Amino acid sequence: MLDRVALRWLRPALDRGAALLLQGGIGADAVTLIGFGFGVAAAAAVGFGHPFAGLLLMLASRLADGLDGTLARLRQPTDRGAFLDITLDFLFYASIPLGFAIADPAANALPAAVLLAAFIGTGSSFLAFAVLAEKRGLASTVFPQKGFFYLGGLTEGTETLICFALMCLWPLHFAWFAYGFAILCAFTIVTRIVGGARALSR
Repeated sequence: MLDRVALRWLRPALDRGAALLLQGGIGADAVTLIGFGFGVAAAAAVGFGHPFAGLLLMLASRLADGLDGTLARLRQPTDRGAFLDITLDFLFYASIPLGFAIADPAANALPAAVLLAAFIGTGSSFLAFAVLAEKRGLASTVFPQKGFFYLGGLTEGTETLICFALMCLWPLHFAWFAYGFAILCAFTIVTRIVGGARALSR
């Protein structure tokens, strides 16, 4: 829901950063992999009981995630890049709740499992529609710059990052944040299933 606003606000900085990377001969896939490395490090930091360090690494990861697509569009976007980007994004999103579950299994394992189940619902509905949209030749008018049909919802990347940040700042309340965000994800799942089914029935 907030992705369009965040992208519009960050676009000038991302454009400048991507131009510098282009001048330095750094490719978009390399930035994607570096960003994923920061994401894995963030999950590890959370798992070892250092959530604030995890937050800083997470922000670096998401900065790289914004730069890789911008950089790709300055060159020539590729299917390989789009595949790596979305796959590693979903692995990153799953790693953070896992990190909290490892940090305190007794308190966090169940809410982390509920949140991960919700992520499976949002992710599968997102990707399933993208595959069929590509088959039908549908194009997103909301996110035309994406490498595939980007089906929005109540909980997108920006909302997820905000939730993760709150978890890192107040880790003792992880369960409340996890359950609350899982409920919001449930709304996204329902709207995507209903909206996707309607779009594909035409």
